[in-house]
Amino acid sequence: MDDRYVYYPSPWQDADWARQSGLPLEEVWFQASDGVKLFGWFVEAPGSPAVMIWCHGNAGNISHRLDNIAEWHRRGLSLLIFDYRGYGRSDGRPSEDGLYRDAQAAYQFLTQQRGVPPERLIIFGRSLGAAVAGELAATQPAARLILESPFPSVEAMVKVHYGPLPMHLLLQARFHLLPRLQKVRIPILVVHGDRDSIVPLPLGRQVYDAAPEPKAFYLIPGADHNDTYVVGGEPYFTRLLSFITGS
Repeated sequence: MDDRYVYYPSPWQDADWARQSGLPLEEVWFQASDGVKLFGWFVEAPGSPAVMIWCHGNAGNISHRLDNIAEWHRRGLSLLIFDYRGYGRSDGRPSEDGLYRDAQAAYQFLTQQRGVPPERLIIFGRSLGAAVAGELAATQPAARLILESPFPSVEAMVKVHYGPLPMHLLLQARFHLLPRLQKVRIPILVVHGDRDSIVPLPLGRQVYDAAPEPKAFYLIPGADHNDTYVVGGEPYFTRLLSFITGS
């Protein structure tokens, strides 16, 4: 049931993604604590003020985020984007615990293999990835946490899309973000579009209300679930970069 209602990975398509995107995509491999082999891209920008670890949403794979990655690279930010188990080129099969392990492995790759100090790490999560990012920020030191289009739990999403039907009882995945946020001790920025048709704005507000201080909320007028950075445009990147640099 989780494979049908929670996770929507797309199979990998071989292509010269670096040439097509014009980005310095460095292919990286690392292992989760249970031995699952994971794939990602490290995209370095000279003089970057920080390094973003990117936890993407529940659909597709990292190749579907190239246009968004290009916008960040153009603005001088280095990042690591990785595919969860069962997504893209990564091995395994997705599960809630597995996704948490995968983010921890990406964190260890940056801090231990690449020597990125935690005080330079920005943890970013979109949609389902916001729950993964929240778990990571609750358990590992970092500089800041950005939650974009987040939801409080799978149960909250089920109530929005299925009404009184208790569909969540058929699922193993819970992704309870709110109790994890109580353990976060770094600044939090919650970002949401006011026309989000997948994760309605009130769910994002619930996440913000539950987050500890220091925190901020950034509303993007006219944005749906998957076009926040497109609709938000330059003000979107200016606001997020300001948060990242603490300026």
